[in-house]
Amino acid sequence: MTTTANETSLKVPVDVRFSPTGRPLAVRHDGRLWVITEDPVHWFERDSWWQTRTGAPVGIGNIVDIEFWRAQVKLSSNSALRTFLLRREPASTQWLLDSITDAV
Repeated sequence: MTTTANETSLKVPVDVRFSPTGRPLAVRHDGRLWVITEDPVHWFERDSWWQTRTGAPVGIGNIVDIEFWRAQVKLSSNSALRTFLLRREPASTQWLLDSITDAV
């Protein structure tokens, strides 16, 4: 699947390479390795569990925090800078590429 720089709401599974400290270093998307060039922005949002009615057994862990990273990436030193919005749902190990935009 090929995406364009202005496409939004992709929700495409991607592989994210992390440093030992937990900072993302690169994203594998569409068969290409995108290198993170700037310090990414990291935050959490709460899932609307009352709408999704996701049940979980006691002791499963955190099922309400959605993890996000906003990272500026490049394919090569002379390629255009893009911004990837990465998302990981509660209780999941799979990262999703939510959107790709032109870097500002």
